[in-house]
Amino acid sequence: MEMNASYTSFVAVGDSFTEGMSDLLPDGSYRGWADLLAARLAAREPGFRYANLAVRGKLIGQIAEEQAPAAAAMGADVVTLVGGLNDALRPKVDMGRVRGHLEAAVELLAPSCKRLVLMRSPGRNGPVMDRFRPRMEELFTIIEELAARHGALVVDLYGAPALADPRMWDVDRLHLTAEGHRRVAEAVWQMLGLPAEQDWRTELPAALPPGWAVRRSQDLSFARQHLLPWVGRRLTGRSSGDGRPAKRPELLPYEPATGDLLS
Repeated sequence: MEMNASYTSFVAVGDSFTEGMSDLLPDGSYRGWADLLAARLAAREPGFRYANLAVRGKLIGQIAEEQAPAAAAMGADVVTLVGGLNDALRPKVDMGRVRGHLEAAVELLAPSCKRLVLMRSPGRNGPVMDRFRPRMEELFTIIEELAARHGALVVDLYGAPALADPRMWDVDRLHLTAEGHRRVAEAVWQMLGLPAEQDWRTELPAALPPGWAVRRSQDLSFARQHLLPWVGRRLTGRSSGDGRPAKRPELLPYEPATGDLLS
């Protein structure tokens, strides 16, 4: 990997993880690791351009059909593609179809850019993670095979215990906190051959777990506010991203979003 490489443009493709949930800004919008990475790249390169085509709730088929062609046409130096977990977390999934959509997206994106970055996404420790772990690891095997075939980079977030810590995850248990997103940005930054600013793998200090009563209260709140609405969308075929546009649909000179704080 070339160290201190220079990149003039970046396009992010994916779902809620790349859109930036749940790194909430004061104005109610989401920032996330891709915006943080873009800000850091822009600080190194005058005229740096950035697009983020990610939309929450998107399945890999939608990402491959709607976002990948647009991203490939932009001809950016760096493209990140993260998708497939929304498929893997559904009650039923055809992993063969997931593989096919991922292959189509990678085959389109890899020759269009200087660096294609894929990920082994992080997962929060807990019973949900344990239930879906085999599917996630099957997905990651597909990703590694495609990366080897097409010369893409793979950022291994799944293998970092720090990002599995429940304290790195928002109350919905599906999306990283601001600190989690900051660490993902650093991980991608380093994978691109840029000088490390922190050890993103450093684990949080040990802490006593909450008591039984607190855990039950948290579980009930989670079920009422997040789990039941999620199940309802699955049963009705709806998605949280239905009708929602990409946050940065054009490859334009980078400007921080309204309310974006880079610290």
